Amino acid sequence: MDALIFDCDGVLVDSETISIAVEREMLSGWGLDYPFETFVSRFVGLHNRDFHAALAADAISNGRPLPEDFADQLQAQIWRRFETDLTAIGGVLDAVAAFAGAIAVASSSEAAKLVRKLQLTGLHAAFAPHVYSSDLVTNGKPAPDLFLYTARQINARPENCVVIEDSVNGVKAARAAGMTAWGFVGGGHADAGLGERLLSAGAHRVFASHAQIAAALS
Repeated sequence: MDALIFDCDGVLVDSETISIAVEREMLSGWGLDYPFETFVSRFVGLHNRDFHAALAADAISNGRPLPEDFADQLQAQIWRRFETDLTAIGGVLDAVAAFAGAIAVASSSEAAKLVRKLQLTGLHAAFAPHVYSSDLVTNGKPAPDLFLYTARQINARPENCVVIEDSVNGVKAARAAGMTAWGFVGGGHADAGLGERLLSAGAHRVFASHAQIAAALS
């Protein structure tokens, strides 16, 4: 392995549990009630532009279009929670220390927000400057563009990269890029079926903690 590429939300920082709770609550108020597993499988791992486009289409089909500023309202509520409650997922730095090759972050988060999440949780210095957002490519996950872009930036061959992902969309993107995909179910949002869904999407292995990943790397 030449490189280890981490997703951010739900892998490095425990943001998905906050985001999903806020999103499902606000969407329910507009008649969009998604079962938890359906919501996670469809939307986790998407860039915000793709996420909100999908929500808008669902709302129109449901006969109650979302207000024009819904995305701004949603993000404002989520970020109020992040600024006070966001934490790093335990053991991240141990996993990083266990690997001798290149390390990078490749996330669907918008660039400035990605950096802010890593700063809030004390992780930015461990990955900078190799922190890459889907803002940098045309097609977000599940397309392979971001992972292939990241591999070029760190001079790694895709087939020698391992991606740590917690979402179906992220695993599909890693496999489409020709990379090894390791599923991660150590985030606060992980339900009992997430590991099986990641394996079904193409993950080669699934890990319940960064301590397990560190042990595998060692």
